[in-house]
Parts: sequence; C-alpha cells; structure tokens
Amino acid sequence: MGLERRSAGHCNPGDHWLDDVCRGSLEGFGTRDIGLFELCEKFDSIEIWGDPRPNDQLVLVWLLDLLRPHKEITTKLSLVHADDIVANYAPESIAKWKLPAFKVAESHLVTASRAWRAYRAATPEPCFDLLMTDLMVLPRLRSALIAMLEELPDRLTGLGASEMDLLEFVNDGHTEPKRVCEARWLRDVLEQDEASDALIELAQHSAPPVLLGDPSFDNEARYRGESEWKVTLTELGRSLLAREDDMWRHNPINRWWGGTLLTNERLWRWDAQSRSLVAP
Repeated sequence: MGLERRSAGHCNPGDHWLDDVCRGSLEGFGTRDIGLFELCEKFDSIEIWGDPRPNDQLVLVWLLDLLRPHKEITTKLSLVHADDIVANYAPESIAKWKLPAFKVAESHLVTASRAWRAYRAATPEPCFDLLMTDLMVLPRLRSALIAMLEELPDRLTGLGASEMDLLEFVNDGHTEPKRVCEARWLRDVLEQDEASDALIELAQHSAPPVLLGDPSFDNEARYRGESEWKVTLTELGRSLLAREDDMWRHNPINRWWGGTLLTNERLWRWDAQSRSLVAP
C-alpha cells in the first residue's frame, strides 16, 4: 500500500513512499501523491543505482521482484552498480560519474526473485544454497548474502558478527555508547539505529554480556545517546569474546532473521571458520 497513490489509508507519516523525500527532489513529479508504478510509467528509461551495502542489495532484489510482473516498466530498466553510497554525494557530483548501465534482462529478474524468496523463507537454507549458484548477473549479491548469514548466531558464541564487533569495541576500551555503535562501520550491515538497538538488547538480557551505565540504573531508562552512561563488559561478555561460552545457554532468544524465527529450540547458526550453516 505504501507504494500506491496516496489515499485515505496513508494517514500516518511514513505511510506513503514519498513522505520522507524532500520537496526539491520531486520537481516534475506533478504531485507528492503519485504511486511508484504510476511514476515509472511517465519515463522512457529508468536507471536503478544499487549501493554496495548488504541491506541495499536486499532492497535491490526486493524492488526487482516487485517490478517483475510489470513488463511495461521492466523493459525500461537499467542497473548501475555503484562503488559507494550514492546518498553521500551531491547530485552534481554523481552526474559526472561514468558508471556502466546494464539493461535489465529476465535473468536479473529471475535471480532477484529467487534471492528475495530465499531471504523470506522459514529457514536460512535457501539463502545458503544460493551461494552455490551463479549470481554474477547481480555481482554484489553473493557478498551481501554472506554478510547477512554472518549475522546469524555464531556456532560457538551465539552472537552475530556485528554483535561481536560491539563487544570487541568495548574490549578495546571504548565506553561511550555512541562510540561503541561505530563498530557497525566494520561490516556496514547495521544502520545507526539498528546498532543502538543491538547494544541495548545485549544489555537487557537477564544475563547480559554488557552493562550500560551504572548497573543500578533502571534497565528501561538506559542509553539513548547520553555520553555520561558508559558501556562495560560483564564476565559473560569476556567469555564470549574468548569464545568460551554460548550466549543462549544463559538467555532466551526470540528474533527474526529474514523470514526465519530464531528460538532456543530452533536456533540456526553460522560457522565462521568453515563458512557453513549449522542446523538446530
């Protein structure tokens, strides 16, 4: 619904796909109420610029899968594989980039649909199986899938790669929450808010690997950017860094990885050494 023409159903900020777009970027659209498919129909050709980050690649395969039934749109599409985050540059600068544009073919659409179905599956197996296939038509997809699989609970520690990076930053002497969250740049999988949420979640477990602020503080009143609150490792956190303990031996887990619900009884894991999936 968010991609359709604005209607009474789009009553909250963020409900419509153009709500967060500045007005200057909408010149020539005719209206801020237009739907995505309706807008695409106005152009003779459309370039989709895909950033290299894993989440951007997931958005790319979602979008191609979404557009696949609309042949009147897909025949206009070309793909540009950017080497950096396009939004970090001024439009005038990007206009000077000389990056090749690849006409979208059925092979792009088929691969995107397979990848999106795999990520939404009830287990991570279809994503892992995709790594054994030819994905070169979407050249950044393989590394994106591996990065996402690395966010599954580790075979030994139970923590995802980005969560371990947070602990490593604390172990290296970084105690300010915002500084600790900068560990996300090591992999560029999590957004800023996601890194903050991950840090808070680690601290809110009954047996937490980190503490935020004074241990006597109310858990629910902890970190939202206040620099006087500090992050410290617990004994469990130090054991996890030494790969001598398992996070989920001490705590319950109930979270989603794509379409996979991870619980203690159904805990899919990732073996970083063999780069393989470990079934529950």
